[in-house]
Amino acid sequence: MSSGNSPQVETADLLHSGAIRLLRLVRTEDAQAGIGPAQLSALSVLVFGGAKTVTELAKLEQVRPPTMSRIVDGLTKKRLVQRVDDAADRRTVRVSATAKGEKLMQAGKARRVKALAGRFQTLSATDLKTLHAAAQLMLRL
Repeated sequence: MSSGNSPQVETADLLHSGAIRLLRLVRTEDAQAGIGPAQLSALSVLVFGGAKTVTELAKLEQVRPPTMSRIVDGLTKKRLVQRVDDAADRRTVRVSATAKGEKLMQAGKARRVKALAGRFQTLSATDLKTLHAAAQLMLRL
């Protein structure tokens, strides 16, 4: 760490680059899902984060609500999500993943994890332990 940057900045730079490389590596597995990246991302939020309103989902995905409405419409037509009236506020409609949507996301996650695990075969036991500890630290952040 002698580039003149602080250890925090240099570590952040390495993590940033590494994370992008890993995402690119596993992104190839996403093609098997049969839906586009925007729909896959929105479905992932719903499967792993729970039901959301279209507005909440748009904010999380950093798109405008009309764009998210179109994404949700496409997912609804594929029966991957459903719109459900909010029990607490009948004016509010929440979007949630269907069983089919959950199955699709879980299968995709399994493919990505398998692809990463395959890359780890070349690591020593010590390196794998180090990577495991680093992954746990990343989750704590």
